[in-house]
Amino acid sequence: MALSIQSPADTLREVRDRFKARRLAMNLTQNGLATRSGVGLGSLKRFEQTGLIAFDSMLSIALVLDCLRDFDKVCIEDAQALSSKSLDQVLAAAKSRKKGRLQ
Repeated sequence: MALSIQSPADTLREVRDRFKARRLAMNLTQNGLATRSGVGLGSLKRFEQTGLIAFDSMLSIALVLDCLRDFDKVCIEDAQALSSKSLDQVLAAAKSRKKGRLQ
């Protein structure tokens, strides 16, 4: 059995990409989705670029994109999905550097 551990950054990217793909599949512009959801256009743009957004805003967007029910599955314990790695091991994984220290 293969073990797959995702970092929070990996999950953030995947969720961001799924929301954007769903918006495009529904043929909505960013402005149209922002208007329908009540989320500011700037917040929506930032979400699609960085993945960062307030949770309540994400839920409002999910409502418009017809995927709000997907959140019902968050944090439901599934004994088969539990891994043998501890949270400490996952969090201790090396983070990739973005900048050098020396000039």
